[in-house]
Amino acid sequence: MPLLLTAVLVSAPAHSQGRSTTAVTAPPAVEDIEAPYDGPLARFAEIIGALSYLRPLCGARDESWRTDMQSILDADTAREPARRARMTAAFNRGYRAFAAVHTACTPAALAMEVRYRAEAATLVAEITSRFGN
Repeated sequence: MPLLLTAVLVSAPAHSQGRSTTAVTAPPAVEDIEAPYDGPLARFAEIIGALSYLRPLCGARDESWRTDMQSILDADTAREPARRARMTAAFNRGYRAFAAVHTACTPAALAMEVRYRAEAATLVAEITSRFGN
């Protein structure tokens, strides 16, 4: 919110100057080209979606999974709406798949959480080692 307020104040003409300025517009979207790491990133998004459902179901109070995924989307797909939509769809697919099957925390749900956390860690290591700066 402070960033938006700053942008509005900077783009507004000064009252005493009496001149107008052009409106600040967002940069245009760039062509949506699949990045070489989109496959693993989509799988990661799907896992994070599943964990976002499973962790609270099994009593975890930490909801940072969803926030962390949103940060990744904001950083990596800010001007690529089609890529952003694909990653969001993967997240939602993971969430909904587990919501359709698990209505209570069961040993199977706990086992999947452990497996998915391990797979997520592997994907993060793979993506950052192969494609990171």
